[in-house]
Amino acid sequence: MAAVKTSDELAKDENVENSEEEEINGLEEAETKDPAKKKKKKKKKKKTENEIIGDEQTEVQHAKEKVQALSVDDNVAEGEEKKKKKKKNKNKSGKGAAMEQTDPPTIPVAELYPDGNFPEGQIMEHSIGEGIDERTAKDRFSSEEKRALDRLHQDIYQEIRQAAEVHRQTRKYIRDWIKPGMSMIQICEELESTARRLIKEDGLKAGLAFPTGCSRNHCAAHYTPNTGDATVLEYDDVVKIDFGTHINGRIIDCAFTLHFNPRYDALVKGVQEATEAGIKASGVDVRLCDVGTAVQEVMESHEVELDGQMYQVKPIRNLNGHSIGPYRIHAGKTVPIVKGGETTRMEENEFYAIETFGSTGRGQVHDDMDCSHYMKNFDQQFVPLRLQSSKQLLNVINKNFGTLAFCKRWLERAGASRYAMALKDLCDKGVVDAYPPLCDVKGSYTAQFEHTILLRPTCKEVVSRGDDY
Repeated sequence: MAAVKTSDELAKDENVENSEEEEINGLEEAETKDPAKKKKKKKKKKKTENEIIGDEQTEVQHAKEKVQALSVDDNVAEGEEKKKKKKKNKNKSGKGAAMEQTDPPTIPVAELYPDGNFPEGQIMEHSIGEGIDERTAKDRFSSEEKRALDRLHQDIYQEIRQAAEVHRQTRKYIRDWIKPGMSMIQICEELESTARRLIKEDGLKAGLAFPTGCSRNHCAAHYTPNTGDATVLEYDDVVKIDFGTHINGRIIDCAFTLHFNPRYDALVKGVQEATEAGIKASGVDVRLCDVGTAVQEVMESHEVELDGQMYQVKPIRNLNGHSIGPYRIHAGKTVPIVKGGETTRMEENEFYAIETFGSTGRGQVHDDMDCSHYMKNFDQQFVPLRLQSSKQLLNVINKNFGTLAFCKRWLERAGASRYAMALKDLCDKGVVDAYPPLCDVKGSYTAQFEHTILLRPTCKEVVSRGDDY
């Protein structure tokens, strides 16, 4: 930075120059009159010039010091600005994230959160069920005893949150990627390969919890394409995307409905709002039947017009939500979506899949189409097997899936071949259970939404909640 003189300093210099010029002129006149004074006057002139030079050098030195001081200040300011930017960027990444996800997503979620602290889901108060004191429910937030219980289970909470973050990032990508004209196999394979990358699949320690459901229209659940299925997604389809992820058996069960034709908006909205009502009604000590009542009331308040005819959105009464256990997608408790059902109460540290299905048909489903979903019976004890092929297939199932659900495509991916007879034998003996597609009447349309909730001692956490739903 160059030093710049002020106007006062310039004026002062000009006055000095004028006075010096007058003095020199006076000396020259005196010289002609008195040569003896010449030497003395010349000394005076030289001294004045040295003083001027000295003054200029001093000014230059001061200017240099000023520039150096300004440079130091600039460097300090620049350093502070860099620190602020760095801090801002760190905060922007959020919750300990070390880097941003790629598009499409390829970086495992564990690498995005190297400190092991994964994002919390939506935090809500426990609902006030029948016979529950309102103050008791609200005091859970501030109770030191409940907070201590929360801290005891942080390792479990982090596992389920990691699985939830994988689910969120996978579905965010897939929701925008899926288009009419794609085959159902193409959709499932893209979704599953994305989720496997993000969860860093590791045998039974981390991976997919069950096959990707992509049931269309009147088919409500448990459909995934088998090899050779040429079904294509169409513009007028209503498709339910239902997939799960897990870390050490802590399962996220979460689903949404995709549609492209806006005429199904009312149907999809009604089912989504019913799911939210079920989540809101849930909580520690809440009766399961009370959740069903809340769901039915909201869902049946919606209507949808299709081809000039009005249809009430009906809850599918023989489909339910359910409790979730380690490596067990259905852990024993059922969450109805209609009035009635179990009076059993929800308890602390239980996981639940709050899922609702709405239909324009009868509101009841039955088995139909080729079976694709299978799962080893969780409670089945040792069963002697005579067929060698059955023993080999069971070994493949135990090694790759344990008690988690699987499909025929996954058996083939694990290396099984010519397994049809062996699989039938395992099903006949009750070692493995078959879960065929569940369908309402043909020509009807069904929709589904689902979230996994965790009933912590202090609060209710909707762990699978995202920006989308």
